[in-house]
Amino acid sequence: MLQKVLSEKISHWQDEIHTVLEQAGEKKISEVSVNQAYGGMRGIKGLICETSAVSADKGLIIRGYPLLEITQLLPEEVFYLLLTGDLPDQAAKEDIQNQLNAYNNVPEYVWNVLSSLPDDSHPMTMLTIAIQSMQVDSEFVKKYDKGVPKKDYWKWTLDDGIRLIGALPGIAAGIYRMRFNKGERIEPENNLDWAGNYAHMLGFEGDDFRKLMRLYLMLHCDHEGGNVSAFSSLTVSSALSSPFLSVAAGLNGLAGPLHGLANQECLKFVLEVHDHFNGAPDKEELEKFCWDRLQNGRVIPGYGHAVLRCPDPRFTAFLSFGKKHIINDNIFSIVERLYEVVPNVLKEHGKAKNPWPNVDAASGSLLYFYGLKEFNYYTVLFSISRTMGIISQMVINRAMGIPIMRPKSITTEWIKKNT
Repeated sequence: MLQKVLSEKISHWQDEIHTVLEQAGEKKISEVSVNQAYGGMRGIKGLICETSAVSADKGLIIRGYPLLEITQLLPEEVFYLLLTGDLPDQAAKEDIQNQLNAYNNVPEYVWNVLSSLPDDSHPMTMLTIAIQSMQVDSEFVKKYDKGVPKKDYWKWTLDDGIRLIGALPGIAAGIYRMRFNKGERIEPENNLDWAGNYAHMLGFEGDDFRKLMRLYLMLHCDHEGGNVSAFSSLTVSSALSSPFLSVAAGLNGLAGPLHGLANQECLKFVLEVHDHFNGAPDKEELEKFCWDRLQNGRVIPGYGHAVLRCPDPRFTAFLSFGKKHIINDNIFSIVERLYEVVPNVLKEHGKAKNPWPNVDAASGSLLYFYGLKEFNYYTVLFSISRTMGIISQMVINRAMGIPIMRPKSITTEWIKKNT
């Protein structure tokens, strides 16, 4: 069903892009400053991403839907929305769930590879190695080697993507149980949804934790095409590497402390506050603590964002979840109180372009409350979710015939001579 829907839509999308290129192909959409060239290309408009957009004033918008309007969707429903631009009906929802369930039993060779790694391997190392090992099952590679038409590349990208997304909860849960000595792996149950099954295989029972996993994996699914994980994956995919190798490349970027590790750094800060006050401080105590930290040249983790100039709607969704499901917990109370205190402190301090919280300010505290306290595993959860957005963008790029990425670089000497 999904491939049929996409086949119909892709033809229309191709015509639309052809018209845009014909009518506006020579128009400028961005200028590049020397500061931007040296500054990580920040803010340069040079990519097309159909799946999502990030508004400075509204936050993440998925296929035209502001994030807070669709938080009730299951992650697999969001995956369908990312791919097609449509909200799935019941039949489409069941179809995508059945496709993912068909691959929820992880190949045995993956466990053989993981069991050969050192016992103290980082969970993200284990995850990306597991994903790369699945290259052997890549239908994209097999079809490419047989010489399928270029116009059909997207079909096999999608096929590999569904295979990977279907297996990821089992791989990630197995890594958790293996790496942190939680006992034998837990087999999937086909009567559960994708995120609910992940919670089950992790070994966490209870409806509230399953609800948190559904929300967590839904909220982190996509964030335009220029973030490190998406951009790295799409660049590798543009060379027609398989989705397995391409996703692994992006997730290796996600493992960096300036990208996916931020949520654990935020939680460490919250725990530091808790330990300093031996509990949850009042607003006045917390305000002084934050001022002292800033005056010592340190930042407030979880506040500020490269693009947003408003509270991150993902933070808002997590905060709402916590207020509904968490009662009398000092760690979550500190998160709530920081939100009341930090923006005003940062505004008065005057150096933060955006004083508002990002998603990382709340997400770790919720995981911690439910007993998932292994910090260096948190980025694995992020990775499971973000893979949905990365795969969706890959499928669309192959369908639209986006060529290999090859921006032009220049030297400092060139800049000195030509500016």
